[in-house]
Amino acid sequence: QVQLVESGGGSVQAGDSLRLSCVASGRTFNSPVMHWFRQAPGKGREFVAAINWSGTRTYYTDSVKGRFTISRGNAKNTVYLQMNSLRPEDTAVYYCAVDENGYYNPSPDVMDYWGRGTLVTVSS
Repeated sequence: QVQLVESGGGSVQAGDSLRLSCVASGRTFNSPVMHWFRQAPGKGREFVAAINWSGTRTYYTDSVKGRFTISRGNAKNTVYLQMNSLRPEDTAVYYCAVDENGYYNPSPDVMDYWGRGTLVTVSS
């Protein structure tokens, strides 16, 4: 089993910044791509960003490009999501997730392991 624990959510004003963290523990597997998804109230879960093991390749959904940055910590089991210029439409529960095969995939249906999420609320 893999355990994923997110932290760093909170309530902020539009234009503010937050940094989310995700720590993975438990069973290890080779070079997993780590993903961030989010789910806004009344909506489905959507892809936000992903990063490969070495941190050399990143992926973003269009709506967050230029505002969010995904990165890995020195301990490769930690992934961060730096969120700048937050907007009310970024309000959601943010989840860390990984596919059993360790591949990148923007579909939440493919992910095998999920954290419990951390809530981000952005007010105008």
